[in-house]
Amino acid sequence: MTNYSVGHEAEKHAAKYLEKLGYKIIALNWRTRVCEIDIVAEKSKITYFVEVKYRNQSHQGTGLEYVTQQKLQQMQFAAECWVQEQKWQGDYELSAIELFGDEFEVTNFLPNIL
Repeated sequence: MTNYSVGHEAEKHAAKYLEKLGYKIIALNWRTRVCEIDIVAEKSKITYFVEVKYRNQSHQGTGLEYVTQQKLQQMQFAAECWVQEQKWQGDYELSAIELFGDEFEVTNFLPNIL
């Protein structure tokens, strides 16, 4: 499996997990020429922009360790692009979900990472 296909598979597993928690998936892998969002979801009239972080082995560290200040800035920029494109005027949150191993097990979900 290529890194792209593994990442896409992780996003699908993350979306299924979120759906079980009552989130409605709006978009998977939303992108423009300058940015991308792994998952756009909605729950209780709040839009969630979800960064998916997958690690196959523990020596790579946890996925959430890779949500750096720079990554948060990229996520904020992408969220603002989506909000502007969709003319969304409601609340939104930046979120992150961590998956691990061959079974793409969700090990952590932070609905609001700011």
